[in-house]
Formats: sequence, C-alpha cells, structure tokens
Amino acid sequence: MQALQFSTTGTLDSLQLRELPTPLPAANEVLVEVRATGLNPSDVKNVLGRFPYTTTPRIPGRDFAGVVVDGPPELLGKAVWGGTGKGFGFSRDGCHAQYVVVPTTAVAAIPESLSFAQAAMCGVPFITALDALERSQVHAGTRLLIIGAGAVAQATQALANARGATVAMATRRAEVAQALQAQGVRAFQLQAAEQLPEQARDYFQQHAPEVIVDTTGYWLSAAINTVDSFGRIALIAAPVDGWVSVSALNLYRRGGSIIGVNSLLHSLDDCARMLERIGAAFAVGMAAPSGFIELPLSAAVAAYHKVSAGSSEKIVLIP
Repeated sequence: MQALQFSTTGTLDSLQLRELPTPLPAANEVLVEVRATGLNPSDVKNVLGRFPYTTTPRIPGRDFAGVVVDGPPELLGKAVWGGTGKGFGFSRDGCHAQYVVVPTTAVAAIPESLSFAQAAMCGVPFITALDALERSQVHAGTRLLIIGAGAVAQATQALANARGATVAMATRRAEVAQALQAQGVRAFQLQAAEQLPEQARDYFQQHAPEVIVDTTGYWLSAAINTVDSFGRIALIAAPVDGWVSVSALNLYRRGGSIIGVNSLLHSLDDCARMLERIGAAFAVGMAAPSGFIELPLSAAVAAYHKVSAGSSEKIVLIP
C-alpha cells in the first residue's frame, strides 16, 4: 500500500510517500480501506518533533473515514470513521495511508449526511470541542465566548449551538470576524487584551461569559479578567514555549477554573464513542464541515510543508 512515513523527527525532510506492506488485522481488529484522511496541524507538529512520545519509523495521521474490508462479518463493507485517540499516529501507525488497522471497538458508523471527506475533517476538531464543552459544563443557555476561528473554534461553535448555548466568537482579524458575521455567527474583532471584558459584555447583554474556550493559547490572562464568577476557561493550545503569564489573584477572586483539553488523553475507543455523539448531532441537522480542499495522497508531502509554513487551509487527503 501507499503510505506516508517519517523515520526521524525534527524536520519534514524524512517524510516520504512509500510503498509499505498492507497491515494485517488481529482477531480483535479491523482493516479499514481509507477513503479520506484529515491533515491536522498536530500531524505536522508530530513530524517536527513536538511530541516526546513519538516513535519512528511512523505513519502519521490522526483522523480517517473509510470502509471495513477485513474483520468481523457484521462490520464488513460498513462506512466508518475513527482515529484521534492516544498514540494513534505517534506510537502506533496512523492513517495517512491507503489502509489502517485499529481495534474493532475504535470505529463508529459515519452519519449518512456526511461524505467520506467531510467525516475525515471531524475527528480532532470536533472531539476536542466536545471534550471542552463537556468538561466546562456548557448547556442550553450558557453564555459561551470562543476565542479563535480555526477548525476547533468552528467545531465548538457548531456543537454549542446544537446544545442551545448563547455563543459569540472573537478573532484577531477583522475580515475573519466579518466573514463569520456574514454566515450569521455572532462574532467580533479582538482589540487590546484589556478591552476584552467590555467587548464580551457587549455581546451578552452586559453579562460576562460563563465559559470561555481559548483555542489560541494567547488570551488566557485576558480570559481570566473576562469570565464571570465561578466561570470556566477551557484551554486547548499554548505558545510554543508553553508559558503564559496570568494573575492567580484574579482567578481565585472569581472562583474560576482553568481546564486543559487534550484529545490525546482519550483512547481510540473513547474517541469512537465521542464520534457517535457527534454523528448524532449531524443527523439532526448540524451543518456539515465545509471550506476544505481535497488533495491526493501523492501531494501529501507538499501539503505538510504548506501547513508548516503557516497555511490555514483545511486539507483532506484522498488515498
């Protein structure tokens, strides 16, 4: 089979499209023919050596959608999605390949409303978003501010709306805020950090947000000054050096809490169960992912370089 593989970390130079043996599933596993696989920023960071638990040689890739071609009879021919979980693409081979082997319990049925490419876009962003919403206790009526406008931010907005939360998004770039507004999303352009409390209150009828999801990692200090009493801040990213200066005084005076969200802490089985819940939201009308480009697996190395250079394009690889 054709597969991406890297032999060393720290640079993209060792990432190549190679011909490798098709893996064989064990008794408790399935072999999935990959029809589409998402390219996440974490896939690129993985090859660049940002994850200390990565072992090589390794096939990267965290999210897939495809068809079961070997495994239990009841799953043969089924359209499934999966991935994202602990070790997948890091310490065990991932899915940027024509075939992938995963445990039988690590796949879920794809909702009929999604294409393979759309399903392959959902894993990391939507599982991260669901984890953030669950652990920060977002429900109907919760005032939620999402900082950022990338894939995780958009997934958080979609799932929060499905729950009936009151949602606003904040982004640094004026044109991005305007594009979101044109789609009917309540959004505003971030100004200076000290202005965030006032900006947020303007969007929640002079109330502070009860929950803030910071998908950038750079607005934690401002979020602490903005969130309501007993509020929750979900953090899914950090600067490269990992450090943010915050006021512990402001946090405890608010009775606030900071929640770290990391999809790599969940098993493949856990993520499959989360995909089932996400699929249920799509089944009742949540909008399908859009705005991505599809590239053949033969263009994957160039796509990795493009993302590494700062491109924000959403990319789906088609083996």
